[in-house]
Amino acid sequence: MINVLIADDQKLVRAGFRSILDEEDDICVVAEASDGGTAVETALRERPDVVLMDVRMPGTDGLEATRRIVSDPRLKEVRVVILTTFDVDEYVYSALRAGASGFLVKDTEPMELIHCVRVAARGDSLLSPTVTRRLIAEFVGRIKEPPPAVNLNSLTEREREVLAGVAAGLSNGELAERLVVSTATAKTHVSRILTKLGARDRAQLVVIAYETGTVRPGWLS
Repeated sequence: MINVLIADDQKLVRAGFRSILDEEDDICVVAEASDGGTAVETALRERPDVVLMDVRMPGTDGLEATRRIVSDPRLKEVRVVILTTFDVDEYVYSALRAGASGFLVKDTEPMELIHCVRVAARGDSLLSPTVTRRLIAEFVGRIKEPPPAVNLNSLTEREREVLAGVAAGLSNGELAERLVVSTATAKTHVSRILTKLGARDRAQLVVIAYETGTVRPGWLS
Protein backbone atom coordinates (compact mmCIF):
# COMPACT_ATOMS: atom_id res chain seq x y z
CA MET A 1 0.00 0.00 0.00
CA ILE A 2 1.29 3.45 -0.95
CA ASN A 3 0.61 5.95 1.84
CA VAL A 4 0.15 9.56 0.76
CA LEU A 5 0.12 12.89 2.59
CA ILE A 6 -1.56 15.81 0.80
CA ALA A 7 -0.32 19.27 1.82
CA ASP A 8 -2.29 22.16 0.31
CA ASP A 9 -3.98 25.18 1.84
CA GLN A 10 -7.05 24.74 -0.39
CA LYS A 11 -9.51 22.30 1.09
CA LEU A 12 -11.13 21.61 -2.29
CA VAL A 13 -7.78 20.63 -3.80
CA ARG A 14 -7.09 18.24 -0.95
CA ALA A 15 -10.57 16.74 -1.18
CA GLY A 16 -10.31 16.32 -4.95
CA PHE A 17 -6.95 14.58 -4.79
CA ARG A 18 -8.10 12.37 -1.92
CA SER A 19 -11.22 11.24 -3.77
CA ILE A 20 -9.15 10.24 -6.80
CA LEU A 21 -6.37 8.47 -4.91
CA ASP A 22 -8.54 6.64 -2.40
CA GLU A 23 -10.32 4.92 -5.30
CA GLU A 24 -7.16 2.96 -6.03
CA ASP A 25 -6.60 -0.35 -4.27
CA ASP A 26 -2.87 0.27 -3.79
CA ILE A 27 -3.03 3.91 -2.60
CA CYS A 28 -4.24 5.36 0.70
CA VAL A 29 -4.33 9.03 1.72
CA VAL A 30 -3.28 8.78 5.36
CA ALA A 31 -3.39 12.49 6.22
CA GLU A 32 -3.81 16.07 5.02
CA ALA A 33 -2.08 19.33 5.97
CA SER A 34 -2.99 22.94 5.22
CA ASP A 35 0.48 24.46 5.77
CA GLY A 36 4.12 23.46 5.58
CA GLY A 37 4.77 23.23 9.29
CA THR A 38 1.89 20.83 9.77
CA ALA A 39 3.06 18.86 6.73
CA VAL A 40 6.47 18.27 8.32
CA GLU A 41 4.94 17.29 11.67
CA THR A 42 2.48 14.96 9.96
CA ALA A 43 5.19 13.38 7.83
CA LEU A 44 7.16 12.60 10.98
CA ARG A 45 4.11 11.05 12.57
CA GLU A 46 2.68 9.14 9.61
CA ARG A 47 5.88 8.38 7.63
CA PRO A 48 4.07 8.46 4.25
CA ASP A 49 5.67 7.11 1.10
CA VAL A 50 4.76 10.22 -0.90
CA VAL A 51 3.98 13.83 0.05
CA LEU A 52 2.06 15.92 -2.49
CA MET A 53 3.27 19.39 -1.50
CA ASP A 54 1.85 22.75 -2.56
CA VAL A 55 4.46 25.51 -2.61
CA ARG A 56 2.40 28.56 -1.70
CA MET A 57 0.96 27.97 1.75
CA PRO A 58 0.62 30.26 4.80
CA GLY A 59 3.26 30.15 7.52
CA THR A 60 5.94 27.68 6.56
CA ASP A 61 5.70 27.36 2.78
CA GLY A 62 6.07 24.17 0.80
CA LEU A 63 9.65 24.92 -0.21
CA GLU A 64 10.89 25.12 3.38
CA ALA A 65 8.76 22.11 4.32
CA THR A 66 10.37 20.15 1.48
CA ARG A 67 13.86 21.08 2.72
CA ARG A 68 12.99 19.93 6.25
CA ILE A 69 11.55 16.61 5.10
CA VAL A 70 14.37 15.81 2.67
CA SER A 71 17.09 16.71 5.19
CA ASP A 72 15.59 14.68 8.05
CA PRO A 73 17.24 11.23 8.21
CA ARG A 74 14.08 9.85 9.80
CA LEU A 75 12.23 10.63 6.57
CA LYS A 76 14.84 9.40 4.09
CA GLU A 77 12.32 7.09 2.41
CA VAL A 78 9.71 9.85 1.93
CA ARG A 79 9.40 11.31 -1.56
CA VAL A 80 8.10 14.85 -2.05
CA VAL A 81 6.25 15.84 -5.22
CA ILE A 82 5.60 19.55 -5.70
CA LEU A 83 2.12 20.70 -6.71
CA THR A 84 2.13 23.76 -8.95
CA THR A 85 -0.38 25.79 -10.93
CA PHE A 86 2.01 26.24 -13.86
CA ASP A 87 4.27 23.68 -15.52
CA VAL A 88 7.22 26.09 -15.39
CA ASP A 89 7.47 27.79 -12.03
CA GLU A 90 10.47 29.38 -10.34
CA TYR A 91 9.51 27.70 -7.08
CA VAL A 92 9.60 24.30 -8.76
CA TYR A 93 13.28 24.69 -9.65
CA SER A 94 14.05 25.73 -6.07
CA ALA A 95 12.09 22.72 -4.82
CA LEU A 96 14.02 20.34 -7.04
CA ARG A 97 17.20 21.93 -5.74
CA ALA A 98 15.92 21.31 -2.20
CA GLY A 99 15.42 17.63 -2.95
CA ALA A 100 11.90 17.20 -4.30
CA SER A 101 11.53 14.18 -6.57
CA GLY A 102 9.49 15.99 -9.20
CA PHE A 103 6.47 18.13 -9.76
CA LEU A 104 2.87 17.85 -10.83
CA VAL A 105 0.56 20.46 -12.34
CA LYS A 106 -2.59 20.79 -10.24
CA ASP A 107 -5.00 20.50 -13.14
CA THR A 108 -3.50 17.19 -14.25
CA GLU A 109 -5.73 14.35 -15.36
CA PRO A 110 -6.73 11.83 -12.65
CA MET A 111 -4.78 8.98 -14.24
CA GLU A 112 -1.67 11.16 -14.38
CA LEU A 113 -2.02 11.92 -10.67
CA ILE A 114 -2.28 8.22 -9.88
CA HIS A 115 0.70 7.42 -12.10
CA CYS A 116 2.69 10.21 -10.44
CA VAL A 117 2.14 8.79 -6.98
CA ARG A 118 3.14 5.29 -8.06
CA VAL A 119 6.28 6.52 -9.81
CA ALA A 120 7.34 8.61 -6.82
CA ALA A 121 6.71 5.72 -4.44
CA ARG A 122 9.10 3.57 -6.50
CA GLY A 123 11.78 6.18 -5.93
CA ASP A 124 11.80 7.43 -9.52
CA SER A 125 11.72 11.08 -10.56
CA LEU A 126 8.81 12.85 -12.22
CA LEU A 127 10.67 14.87 -14.80
CA SER A 128 9.50 14.82 -18.39
CA PRO A 129 12.31 15.76 -20.80
CA THR A 130 10.45 18.64 -22.47
CA VAL A 131 9.30 20.38 -19.30
CA THR A 132 12.61 19.71 -17.54
CA ARG A 133 14.63 21.40 -20.27
CA ARG A 134 12.28 24.40 -20.33
CA LEU A 135 12.42 24.67 -16.57
CA ILE A 136 16.20 24.50 -16.38
CA ALA A 137 16.70 26.85 -19.33
CA GLU A 138 14.45 29.48 -17.80
CA PHE A 139 15.76 29.47 -14.25
CA VAL A 140 19.31 28.12 -14.12
CA GLY A 141 20.70 31.53 -14.99
CA ARG A 142 18.79 33.19 -12.15
CA ILE A 143 20.33 31.18 -9.34
CA LYS A 144 21.96 33.60 -6.91
CA GLU A 145 23.21 30.98 -4.47
CA PRO A 146 26.51 29.27 -5.34
CA PRO A 147 26.21 25.73 -6.73
CA PRO A 148 26.51 22.95 -4.17
CA ALA A 149 30.03 21.69 -3.52
CA VAL A 150 29.96 18.67 -5.83
CA ASN A 151 33.14 16.98 -6.99
CA LEU A 152 32.67 15.54 -10.46
CA ASN A 153 36.25 14.27 -10.59
CA SER A 154 35.09 10.97 -9.14
CA LEU A 155 33.01 10.28 -12.26
CA THR A 156 34.35 8.34 -15.22
CA GLU A 157 33.87 9.69 -18.74
CA ARG A 158 31.04 7.22 -19.28
CA GLU A 159 29.38 8.30 -16.04
CA ARG A 160 29.58 11.94 -17.12
CA GLU A 161 27.85 10.94 -20.34
CA VAL A 162 25.16 9.16 -18.35
CA LEU A 163 24.75 12.20 -16.09
CA ALA A 164 24.20 14.38 -19.16
CA GLY A 165 21.57 11.95 -20.39
CA VAL A 166 19.78 11.98 -17.05
CA ALA A 167 19.80 15.79 -17.16
CA ALA A 168 18.05 15.61 -20.53
CA GLY A 169 15.31 13.50 -18.96
CA LEU A 170 16.28 10.19 -20.57
CA SER A 171 14.95 7.03 -18.94
CA ASN A 172 17.23 4.07 -18.24
CA GLY A 173 15.95 2.43 -21.41
CA GLU A 174 16.67 5.53 -23.49
CA LEU A 175 20.11 5.84 -21.91
CA ALA A 176 20.82 2.21 -22.78
CA GLU A 177 19.83 2.80 -26.41
CA ARG A 178 21.95 5.96 -26.70
CA LEU A 179 25.01 4.33 -25.07
CA VAL A 180 24.49 0.94 -26.75
CA VAL A 181 24.41 -0.96 -23.45
CA SER A 182 21.80 -2.99 -21.62
CA THR A 183 19.13 -1.29 -19.52
CA ALA A 184 20.58 -3.01 -16.44
CA THR A 185 24.00 -1.50 -17.19
CA ALA A 186 22.49 1.97 -17.64
CA LYS A 187 20.68 1.57 -14.31
CA THR A 188 23.94 0.53 -12.64
CA HIS A 189 25.69 3.63 -13.99
CA VAL A 190 22.94 5.87 -12.61
CA SER A 191 23.12 4.16 -9.20
CA ARG A 192 26.89 4.64 -9.04
CA ILE A 193 26.56 8.32 -9.95
CA LEU A 194 23.94 8.83 -7.24
CA THR A 195 26.29 7.27 -4.70
CA LYS A 196 29.40 9.16 -5.83
CA LEU A 197 27.65 12.55 -5.86
CA GLY A 198 25.61 11.94 -2.73
CA ALA A 199 22.41 12.73 -4.62
CA ARG A 200 19.00 11.66 -3.36
CA ASP A 201 17.53 10.78 -6.74
CA ARG A 202 17.56 11.57 -10.46
CA ALA A 203 15.89 14.93 -9.89
CA GLN A 204 18.90 16.13 -7.93
CA LEU A 205 21.21 14.78 -10.62
CA VAL A 206 19.46 17.07 -13.12
CA VAL A 207 20.12 20.11 -10.95
CA ILE A 208 23.74 19.09 -10.30
CA ALA A 209 24.37 18.54 -14.01
CA TYR A 210 23.24 22.03 -14.97
CA GLU A 211 24.71 23.89 -12.02
CA THR A 212 28.14 22.34 -12.50
CA GLY A 213 28.10 23.04 -16.23
CA THR A 214 28.10 19.37 -17.20
CA VAL A 215 25.32 20.26 -19.64
CA ARG A 216 23.75 23.51 -20.69
CA PRO A 217 20.17 24.51 -21.51
CA GLY A 218 19.42 23.37 -25.04
CA TRP A 219 21.56 20.22 -24.86
CA LEU A 220 19.88 17.35 -26.70
CA SER A 221 17.11 19.66 -27.93
